[in-house]
Amino acid sequence: MFSELGEEHLCNISDNKNFISHKKGQILYYENTKPLGVFCVNSGVVKIFKTASNGKEQIIRLAQKGDFVGYTAMIAEEAYTTTATIVEDARICFVPKEVFLKVLSEDNNFHRRLTRSLCHDLGLMENQLTDATQKSIRERLALSLLKLGDSYGVDGGDKQRLDITLTREEIAGIVGTATETVIRLLSEFKKDRLIDLQGKKIILLDRKGLARLSDFYG
Repeated sequence: MFSELGEEHLCNISDNKNFISHKKGQILYYENTKPLGVFCVNSGVVKIFKTASNGKEQIIRLAQKGDFVGYTAMIAEEAYTTTATIVEDARICFVPKEVFLKVLSEDNNFHRRLTRSLCHDLGLMENQLTDATQKSIRERLALSLLKLGDSYGVDGGDKQRLDITLTREEIAGIVGTATETVIRLLSEFKKDRLIDLQGKKIILLDRKGLARLSDFYG
């Protein structure tokens, strides 16, 4: 997002940012707290989620290298509606609110790029809502595995290893169901040779089969 900024703005951001290494499990920010700036993911994975009244997590998205985190609440001048925590050891840049908003107000190209990013995120959330109301849990799990493969898959081809370690609870949080249901369905997917399980690691053996099951590609 910052790649096309002019030298003056880049230097201003560089001079004022904080660059911190975070360990798995650390919190970047909590729901209902006020944002003081924006987080930029340099490496690692950040989980953005909401916590229901029963304590279960609904994962909104997984942010990775190059993503901004927490900027919508900052721009709206509202409290965070989500919590962000580190899923895999990460290096995070924190840019103070005043510095970020100065760049946003003075650089029209950056303003356009950020607006496109906001619209893209809104579209993803609309798709998530549609999937939650129209797809079965089995279809949503198959679709979630495909999306994880798109973002974190290695080896290529029809067989992909997911290069991210998620607990079964976290996968359930992405799908929007109970952990026990995810465990049962993953076992069924393995039995059907759609996936293989190696500890917490998941290998997609048949992406086409998962796509048919998810009803995503028709």
